[in-house]
Amino acid sequence: MKAKRVKIRPEDVNAALARKKGPVSKFIARHYRHFNAGALMDAAKAYESHLQKGGKMLVTMAGAMSTAELGLSLAGMIRRDKVHAVVCTGANLEEDIFNLVAHDYYERVPGYRDLTPADEQGLLDRHMNRVTDTCIPEVKAMRRIEKTVFAEWVAADQKGERHFPHEFMYKIIRSGRLEKFYQIDPKNSWMLAACEKNLPIIVPGWEDSTLGNMYAAAVIRGSVKHVHTVRTGIEYMTALAGWYVKTAKMLPGGNGSIGFFQIGGGIAGDFPICVVPMLQQDLHRPKVPLWGYFCQISDSTTSYGSYSGAVPNEKITWGKLGVKTPKFIIESDATIVAPLIFAHVLGW
Repeated sequence: MKAKRVKIRPEDVNAALARKKGPVSKFIARHYRHFNAGALMDAAKAYESHLQKGGKMLVTMAGAMSTAELGLSLAGMIRRDKVHAVVCTGANLEEDIFNLVAHDYYERVPGYRDLTPADEQGLLDRHMNRVTDTCIPEVKAMRRIEKTVFAEWVAADQKGERHFPHEFMYKIIRSGRLEKFYQIDPKNSWMLAACEKNLPIIVPGWEDSTLGNMYAAAVIRGSVKHVHTVRTGIEYMTALAGWYVKTAKMLPGGNGSIGFFQIGGGIAGDFPICVVPMLQQDLHRPKVPLWGYFCQISDSTTSYGSYSGAVPNEKITWGKLGVKTPKFIIESDATIVAPLIFAHVLGW
């Protein structure tokens, strides 16, 4: 069979969509045509299409995206109603606030691959905790936030109140006690944006975080008498289920109204995506819609038994996605890819 000349070229479609957007979007439309770049363009267009149809988007964050300062683009996505819920690790929850109050004390180590064990010990001796090429100052960031949130933990504990980890963070933001320490423009903090919107945040495995360790220490010391003053992961799942049931509906075309945009893998992605099969299979609610859009950015290539390395179609077998669900996987560095997709959705 002879090749047929296409009548509508994809690059022309992309250029037309970006015509009224800013220079970043125009650059993506012109240059991002194939392979992972093409997948990025397709995922960004489908993200926009999902929202235009009346859908909402849940964003998940693994790794250290807050220390990578994803807030520079994510905060705008939240404020402009392009993100409607966030699921993140405890590290991402706290590290955006660490950066907010101590940015000027952070140190970048571009030659981190060349550090010797003695160099690493030197950083520890200075209380500079390294995350790849960035060192977080323990005293100015971690201990400052510990002091502020510790007071909230104790106050809630004494009153017999219980709150989720993100609710305690919202409390310290709304109290205004941190404002004198702000060292970045507040518009670039995704946690401030989320607090302004009272955005639903789910933090599975919060115990595996700096503040989680500090909370455990407070319980061991007896400063916090009731270990469940900070609410648990199972309660987070039930809260997510309640939000999903309340929010999800069917869109024209037969897909669910809630999309799933996954940055990285691990518990931040696996925990929330399971809410749908839990509702359908364990609670026997077959009418609950499946996730209506799926995109994962990961540098974990397809492998055996790895959640992060599983192709999206595997999720069909678990009752998470449908045959017709728009599915994308971009095998690349999320610190490069996520801001570009967000820029395109925001029209930058």
